[in-house]
Amino acid sequence: MSEHGVDEIVDRAISQKRTVKDILVEMRDTSELMVDLAYSALLTNSREISDEVQKLEAWMDDLQYEIEGMLLLSARSREDAADLAGISHVALAAENIADSADDIVDVVQRGIGDHPIYKSMLGEGTEQVARLQVSEKSKLVDKTLGELRLSKTIGAYIRAIRRSRGWIYNPDKDTRILEGDILIVKGDLQSINGLKEML
Repeated sequence: MSEHGVDEIVDRAISQKRTVKDILVEMRDTSELMVDLAYSALLTNSREISDEVQKLEAWMDDLQYEIEGMLLLSARSREDAADLAGISHVALAAENIADSADDIVDVVQRGIGDHPIYKSMLGEGTEQVARLQVSEKSKLVDKTLGELRLSKTIGAYIRAIRRSRGWIYNPDKDTRILEGDILIVKGDLQSINGLKEML
């Protein structure tokens, strides 16, 4: 169950003037990110990354309540209800993907991700996903991704940013990095280590 009341979640969606499409896009982006993070957590046996997946799963629960509330408020006729049922199925599919990602990280959460059988089956991937926090003294603070050009300079790119309780998916060149941001970064081990030094 969500940590927020269903009424509060629906009220927030209405006050922010979010559309059903906005919520669906966010559910798609969140479930996509969760799958990336879940496999990375399993491959690297990272408790930190698996914790992020679980936070995202709780957020997906909120989004599911939000879209259900919006859909119920939108139905004015039998025909509307039939059309909106299809959208509800799409939202449920995204939620199921999120639940599956949460199941994947359960292996790490239960402390069996470093078992030799997992290491031999999964091997070492060249690309990894890491969770890094921007410190107060970081060279990245207050710079845009366009200014930093991380993918060209060190070979890592930022897949998403968690800022407070919100998420920025697929940030663009105008996205500014702030102190305290949690960066979800993709790249090889050398590029991720290079970015860690900058942080």
